[in-house]
Amino acid sequence: ILKVNKSQIGRELGVDRRTVDKYINGFEKSKNRKCDNCITPYYNIIKDLLDSDNPQIFYYKSILWQYLVDNHDYSGSYVNFCLYLKTYEEFENYFKRRRPSNVNQVTVRYETGMGKQAQLDWKEKIEFLLDNGELVTVNVFVLLLSYSRFRVYRLSISKTQDVLFNFLDGAFEVFGGVPQEIVTDNMSTVMDVARTENFGGKVNAKFQQFADDYGFKVRPCIAGRPRTKAKVEAPMEIRAYNGKLDYDGLNKLVTRINNRVNTHVVKDTGIIPIMYFNKEKASLSHLPVKNIRKPYQITTKPLNVNPSSMINYGGNQYSVPTEYIGKSLTAQAYDGYIHLYYNTTLVTVHRITEQKLNYHIFL
Repeated sequence: ILKVNKSQIGRELGVDRRTVDKYINGFEKSKNRKCDNCITPYYNIIKDLLDSDNPQIFYYKSILWQYLVDNHDYSGSYVNFCLYLKTYEEFENYFKRRRPSNVNQVTVRYETGMGKQAQLDWKEKIEFLLDNGELVTVNVFVLLLSYSRFRVYRLSISKTQDVLFNFLDGAFEVFGGVPQEIVTDNMSTVMDVARTENFGGKVNAKFQQFADDYGFKVRPCIAGRPRTKAKVEAPMEIRAYNGKLDYDGLNKLVTRINNRVNTHVVKDTGIIPIMYFNKEKASLSHLPVKNIRKPYQITTKPLNVNPSSMINYGGNQYSVPTEYIGKSLTAQAYDGYIHLYYNTTLVTVHRITEQKLNYHIFL
């Protein structure tokens, strides 16, 4: 009988002698590794979320995963989530039906220097169902620094030039400066005549004045080739909250999404925007002086909160949370809504009405 020196084999293979003994005696490693299915405990929740009668819409698996993390204490990794989701045909079919038509389009990536460029875009005409059953159409403004991919998102009912100027001014303030140029499509608030292959286009006079005042160049894309603005990504996940939020809550959701994308790794580049932004902001030009900026800013007005936890605007009263009684809030009115802030914190948003008393329920 051949005697096997298990200790010697173990030393040569870098394993324990008991492992050698186990394999000599016929052990075979399972070809079907059994792992806990991270979908099973959440199956009913996912089934309800993806039900065709549910107004909530999840365009991507990543949006569903993030929704579960934020609202149902899901702690599994995104990789495992996608792996096990594939084992449920009904869930896979849901995402196949909602796969964007441009998913296979190739985007040419290009790099720009620090402080050189920002890209302007809107995610337009998003129908959103408020928690009171009202259907509103909203737009998400996006300004993205091309080097760091640091973004500023803002929510708006309209895309008027006044709103655009105000959002751009606010974004520059967040950046702490102004880039050398802004790349934009041929939106009517920027361009009077679109840029084409054979014509440079004509920038709107008011927007050109804005650009001159802030010290950046306008660089319109060629009409019909929007993917030249490849780095801009607007949030797609707000419709995952259809029927769950009021307009104030929707504003806060957009802010949370904005903060998250600026602090997480960008898949295409492997960078974290906030880290690169901290280097890039030193390369931005200085903001204009206040008297140049003021005409482009939506007027703000201080309002005191009365003992009934209401503010008076336009002869009508609007409710705010009770913790602001006796404090002074800042009001901005645009898009048919009054936006109320305490310092830089958005307190609430009310639709401007002719009613004497306008209430929100605050939990």
